[in-house]
Amino acid sequence: MSVNGANFPVLDPSQTQWLGEQIFTNECNRQVACLTAWNEGENFPSMGIGHFIWYQSGQEEIYVESFPDLLLYLQQSGLELPNWILEANKDAPWQNREAFLADYDSARMQELRNFLLNHTREQTDFIITRFESALASMLASVTEADTFSSQGSNVNAVKFKLQENFYRVANSNPPYGLYALIDYVNFKGTGVSPNEAYNNQGWGLKQVLLEMETSTNPIQSFITSARQILANRVENAPVERNESRWLNGWNNRLDTYLPTAEK
Repeated sequence: MSVNGANFPVLDPSQTQWLGEQIFTNECNRQVACLTAWNEGENFPSMGIGHFIWYQSGQEEIYVESFPDLLLYLQQSGLELPNWILEANKDAPWQNREAFLADYDSARMQELRNFLLNHTREQTDFIITRFESALASMLASVTEADTFSSQGSNVNAVKFKLQENFYRVANSNPPYGLYALIDYVNFKGTGVSPNEAYNNQGWGLKQVLLEMETSTNPIQSFITSARQILANRVENAPVERNESRWLNGWNNRLDTYLPTAEK
């Protein structure tokens, strides 16, 4: 699988594999045990190399759920899902983190971890496929409100800045620029969902691109903007979430976007 568009560099198979390994490292330090996780302080488990969010039936949260979409993608790719997931109608079967941890060493959980470990390539393809629609969805989401937050003169100016910065990063130091964009979408989303915001301030790719400064080093400019966007998220987050505990890890992840020679 490769990202290939008129204004994109092309990821060859080895670069695509590298990207998947980077994401697996970012999320799990490439530990098999982490392929099924429920982080302390969260209301849902996270699965696979991309820590795809998985909700219970009827559960409503501000974050975009992604694990059922991965399961559908894997089915459409010809893979057979574990039967217990199909029987659960692709809904997470645990009521809370305690129930999840109690079930962690069960046969079904071991089966799921082995399934995810054996299909890391397909998960990477899924992550890239989701990314391929990111620019179109971000451009379609631009409204008059964005002209104030980004200090653009009008909606078209905001769209131009968004698209220009997107391609500047995408074409910078292949494959690192595309890695930065793809990983950030998997990590913090596109920023188009109005629900994914605190105090009406989002933290996705859209917000990062609109806050980027013009620079001769687009990836560094992207990282600087992302650091500020994530710091704003922590500042605006509900106090009980204590999101400051995650900020150092988030910033360390951003630093992996720099080409090796610049670190």
